Amino acid sequence: MDVPMTFLNRNPLEDVYHTFRGFVNPREVENIYKLQDPFMEYLFDETIKQLRLIKNEDRPCAYKKVSGSTIILLVLYVDDILLIENDIPTLQHVKTWLGNYFSMKDLGEASYMLGIRFYRDRSLKLLDLCQSTYVNKVLRHFNMHDSKKDLLPMSHGILLFKEEFLLHNMKKNT
Repeated sequence: MDVPMTFLNRNPLEDVYHTFRGFVNPREVENIYKLQDPFMEYLFDETIKQLRLIKNEDRPCAYKKVSGSTIILLVLYVDDILLIENDIPTLQHVKTWLGNYFSMKDLGEASYMLGIRFYRDRSLKLLDLCQSTYVNKVLRHFNMHDSKKDLLPMSHGILLFKEEFLLHNMKKNT
């Protein structure tokens, strides 16, 4: 879901600025970085708490709720929300609920976020995460874009299955 206006459509009470250590000339505005008002983060947290989502201590932009067999994961990144649920009616309810508090645009099923492309095949219950765009960018940066995949220190294109993992662990423990 996209939140069209910066940080969830709220008007900040005050501007917060940050400078790097050693910054001495206040006339050099390009060296001052405007941060989001901490109050905005507080407002979002308080709103999300009404849904009983719990903020992740290690990743303050991630929230979760587990209720019986229903799992809700919400990830906030600047002005985007990635909402993950295992129950479609609950997903629709949460989207509607968030829409009542924030001006939002539902972009549908996620296909790309933070350099990761999502591929999904529901019939096979398959979810694939691909970082090829990022990898290609790094390869171009280091002038290695013509390198061969065969030289990787691992096999590529291998499908892993839960049964293989369990079998491997059983052999390892005996």
